[in-house]
Amino acid sequence: MGLIKEVLLLPFAPVRGGGWAINQVLREAERIYYDPATVRAELARLEEQLTAGEITEEEFDRREDELLDRLEATQGPGDTTGNGTGP
Repeated sequence: MGLIKEVLLLPFAPVRGGGWAINQVLREAERIYYDPATVRAELARLEEQLTAGEITEEEFDRREDELLDRLEATQGPGDTTGNGTGP
């Protein structure tokens, strides 16, 4: 039965392959987005923008909260080290 199923689904192989590729790209993008080093670099850039007067204090606070939420999401419930390496 498995061989027949594979033969019948063969025309859909490009679609299944495309779905797999999209899934891999999405996983990598999420990994980079939640990477603690990336978030910390963005926090540093944000502080530089505030110091240079490129953004307001309100904008800084809003974006900093978003970045800190992302950083917190990378840490497990028991991880209190703050270095993003996990337990």
